[in-house]
Amino acid sequence: MDHISVCICTFKRPALLARALSGLRELETDGLFTYSIIVVDNDPLESARITVSSFATKGPVELRYVVEPKSNIALARNRAVESAVGNLVAFIDDDEFPTPRWLVNLFLALAKYGADGVLGAVNPHFDATPPKWVATSRIYERRPHGTGKILDWNDGRTGNVLLKSETLTAESPAFRAEFLTGEDVDFFRRATGRGCRFVWCDEAVVFEVVPPERLRRSYLVRKALHRGATTPLHETFSGRDIAKSLVAVPAYAFSLPIAALGGGGPFTTVLVKLCNHLGKLLALAGLMGPGYVRQ
Repeated sequence: MDHISVCICTFKRPALLARALSGLRELETDGLFTYSIIVVDNDPLESARITVSSFATKGPVELRYVVEPKSNIALARNRAVESAVGNLVAFIDDDEFPTPRWLVNLFLALAKYGADGVLGAVNPHFDATPPKWVATSRIYERRPHGTGKILDWNDGRTGNVLLKSETLTAESPAFRAEFLTGEDVDFFRRATGRGCRFVWCDEAVVFEVVPPERLRRSYLVRKALHRGATTPLHETFSGRDIAKSLVAVPAYAFSLPIAALGGGGPFTTVLVKLCNHLGKLLALAGLMGPGYVRQ
């Protein structure tokens, strides 16, 4: 029988991790596969150990705890790959929680479409009503696809994905440590270049918890700057991308006051796009390095 290792990389978020583990213990399988859970703690102080230990004794699903002491999300993902057992590997983030049929829907789509991996929807979840600008900017809503659609590499993410094990082990390491953010997109770029095929499953839904600290524009600005600073690390980055950013930065800067007239939503959308392009130029000028926004 197929076995899926469900991997979670975590860093100092025990409450969110507990919610994720609660959902993972209740997954449906329809008797088609077995699964186990691997938690990789990226905190050298092992802040997730107590949370994992409390769940390890509560159900029949095997739960394994692994520590990656060096703070680097790519290294944590590689540790998860090394620790995985079985022929399939799933990734879900520690600030997400699955719907009961999340994993079985990914599994069925993998078989139906003969793909090397299947990605699913990540919808935002707010424990409290967010500011109006969050809803109007739709900043936390991700682009949907039809089930079965073949994805481009730049649509690749590890927040909700099921992969054949050999897709991850074809290159070592699967995730490159120089990418402190965007390491998953880089993986999908290389895997697609090897001929791997990834499809979408709209029925495989997880929810991403958006805590209060992410409901600030300062967080979105930092995240966009660091995401942009990582872009030049991709081999596909070219002079055309530089030219595009050189045009985009003044254009978006000029548009900010105009966008503000439309309210907080349009202003935030333009601000994030501006910071993404600005991060690329700052990195090229040696004024900013790639980083990972942990919050």
